[in-house]
Amino acid sequence: MTKPASNLQIDSARLWDTIHTTAKFGGTPKGGVRRLTLGPEDKQVRDWFRSACEQAGLEVRIDALGNMFALRKGRDMSKPPIGLGSHLDTQPTGGKFDGILGTLGALEVIRTLNDAGIETELPLCVTNWTNEEGSRYAPAMMGSAAFVGDFTVEDILSRKDAAGISVAEALDSIGYRGDQAVGTQPFSGFIELHIEQGPILEAEGKTIGVVENGQGVLWYDGKITGFESHAGSTPMNLRRDALATLSEIVLAVERVATELGNAVGTVGEAVIAAPSRNVIPGEIAFTIDARSADAAILAQLDARIRAAAAEIAAKRKVEVTLDLVWRKEPTHFDTTLVGAVATAAETLGYANRRITSGAGHDACNLNAKVPTAMIFVPCKDGISHNELEDATQADCAAGANVLLHTVLSLAGVAK
Repeated sequence: MTKPASNLQIDSARLWDTIHTTAKFGGTPKGGVRRLTLGPEDKQVRDWFRSACEQAGLEVRIDALGNMFALRKGRDMSKPPIGLGSHLDTQPTGGKFDGILGTLGALEVIRTLNDAGIETELPLCVTNWTNEEGSRYAPAMMGSAAFVGDFTVEDILSRKDAAGISVAEALDSIGYRGDQAVGTQPFSGFIELHIEQGPILEAEGKTIGVVENGQGVLWYDGKITGFESHAGSTPMNLRRDALATLSEIVLAVERVATELGNAVGTVGEAVIAAPSRNVIPGEIAFTIDARSADAAILAQLDARIRAAAAEIAAKRKVEVTLDLVWRKEPTHFDTTLVGAVATAAETLGYANRRITSGAGHDACNLNAKVPTAMIFVPCKDGISHNELEDATQADCAAGANVLLHTVLSLAGVAK
């Protein structure tokens, strides 16, 4: 094999242009993006991405859950490809970079190799995973979770959104239920580029985060059943107030995560059934998101949150149910691939550090089946899942350059 010069660079302006072109699909007045998975805006960006991949000479395949695989042939087609990519869907009030930087960065790697006339030994596969965000359907990282066998395809297809629309119906409505069986696309390894979604890289003046670990995640759907009664005539000591109960649970989640350390806990959603100003809330649905990079602490989080909820329920004479809808153990990325990312960053002269991902990513799922690593670049003020999410052109280009050279080190260059 021959090795390309370390000064091979992606086209920074072209990458930046594609980021802003795709931000128009679901663009919001505040400068963010609302592109819920399998909705009309997701179809728009998928159609654009498919066309762009085909124009770059890639063969695009789609599996039964809408995961997209765009293959660039290598000299040795007997070996599985190196995968690179991320996702195209966003949060309801998302930004221009979360997820899509990884898919567009992967596309830019292919375009750069095409421009330079470089053939790799191993094939390459640019990937878009379905429903990474989990904002319309649970679980998050749905497509990659089914890919590695954490869920059956039938289970995922039957999941419904708040409007009662199933994943199967949504896929069919936008024409992205493919014929490739889920989990059959082989990979030799997978690299995902992403914004950090936290403040560490920016605060330390680092351009590249070499991701070693990913936090484990617990997602609960909770329900509190108290008793609705008149707000004016029900004495305080006789109330079975669902909202007051939730208030205590919120503080308990905060306390447990703080006391354990290396953990975070959030109650992100709460809905009062039939709310009224002068009625004591009798029923509330809510969610909990709890995370830790330490498996032992994750187990303690689960036990202590459940114990706290049960104690609060007994004290307030209400019923509290916690349904664990998703559990993801902490991820430890492949040391060889992590080393390849670190070497690429050092070779290119970018300031870098080892880092743990606070957010979940498709790469965290894939790591159970495929050697995997991630590359982080800074985002302004650590803000993500917000319309204010921002990153610089230089940092995005740096991440794509590290992706390029990591991929080349893994796939090799044909003689």
